[in-house]
Formats: sequence, C-alpha cells, structure tokens
Amino acid sequence: MRFYPKISIITVVYNGQDTLEATIKSIEKQSYKNIEYIVIDGGSKDLTLSLIQQYKHVITHWISEPDQGIYDAMNKGMNMASGDYLWFINSGDEIFDVTTLEHTVASMPNADIYYGETVMIDPDGNTIGNRRLKTPHSLNWKSLKKGMLVSHQSFIVKRTLVTHYNLKYHFSADFEWCLLAMRKAQTICNTHLILSRFLDGGYTKQNILPGLRERFLIMVEQYGLAATLYHHIFITLKFLRYVLKHKRF
Repeated sequence: MRFYPKISIITVVYNGQDTLEATIKSIEKQSYKNIEYIVIDGGSKDLTLSLIQQYKHVITHWISEPDQGIYDAMNKGMNMASGDYLWFINSGDEIFDVTTLEHTVASMPNADIYYGETVMIDPDGNTIGNRRLKTPHSLNWKSLKKGMLVSHQSFIVKRTLVTHYNLKYHFSADFEWCLLAMRKAQTICNTHLILSRFLDGGYTKQNILPGLRERFLIMVEQYGLAATLYHHIFITLKFLRYVLKHKRF
C-alpha cells in the first residue's frame, strides 16, 4: 500500500513581488498532490498580495499581517499547518523538480526526517552551483557539530517532532530547530536527491556574521564549549579554502 502523507509546505514572504511567483509555481507543478500550501505574508506593501490572490487555487491558507521577523512568521505557518510533515520553502526558493516530493516520500515511507542536496540560484533563476556544505551520507544531531550540513530548505520533518522556532535567535533559529528535531528522530532518510533551489543572497547571507555568532552559542549549548571550539577550527579552515577556490560563500 502506497504511503501518501500530507505535506504542509510553508512560504514566508515580505515584499516578494519579484520572488514569490517562482516559488508558488514550483509547488503548483508537483506531481505529488497531497500538499497543503501555506503562505505567511508580513504585511507587504508591494504587489505580493495580488500574486497571492492570483494563485489562490494553489494556496490552501494564507494570512497577511505584520510579524516580529522571519521566525515569528514561520511559527505562524506551523500553527496553521495540519500536515504530517513540514517543509519550509521561502519566497525566492523553489522545489527542485516536478517529481521531487513524489520521489522523496517513496525513498523511505514514514521516515521522521527527509533530507537532500541544495543548489544555489541567482535572482534570474540561473544555477550558480551546489551549496558550499555538502550533505553527509548519514545525518544525525551530532553531525551539526561541523556546521549546518543540510539546508533548511532541503529538510522535511514530521510535524510531531518540532516545536516553535526560538525567537531569541534572529538569524540562526533554523539551525537550532533542525538540530532539536534530529535529537528526537528515530529515522532520518537521505533521499540522495536535490530537494531545493535556494536563492543566493537572502536573509541568512545578508546577516552572516550575527548568524554565525548565534550558531556558535547554540552549538555551545548543545555540544559544550570545548567541542564547539575544536570543530570551529575545521569549520573555519574549510570556509576559507572554499572562498579562495570558488570566490563565493
């Protein structure tokens, strides 16, 4: 008997008239149909609401109101979600392929978490290259001692495993959220698929230094200071080597 869980895909957006449509279209064309699509708009002042109205046949639920930032908006999306799984695909990001979700669910029925690779795209949708950190063959909560080895946009998790994003973190609450979900998970499935196309230059990259500071504090809390300092030696060396070779991060 085939397993067709409901997937709640959540998009948060603010003034996304130039980025939201590509995201919506990537959900609309999925061959997998048991999707609940939720859009959380932060009270946009541009034409974002017109786009939402245009695609009401794709969007299951949506709201438009001011929020306290991206993670508060994500929490609102979780509050509205009724699916078995949650997947955050934010404005400008896209599901990689028409059959991505279908193949993901088929890769291991009823896994607690599904993860995969991520490719980076520019504002015109052109592929820049693979994400800097390649996902490991096996993933668990201890894997993140080495950094954010899986993109938040390529991480699909059972709704019962997660709580709200911690709003004391403004830039790296997703790192803690994924880590805590993995601590609870029994089965974490590497789909061996590219799951998402991630728009380069977004919120995280614009706040790279405060984000890294927050991530360091989260790692100290979860792994201890000594382990965090030790692994940051290798994280830093890998980062510098990548930047020198690819001229980007």
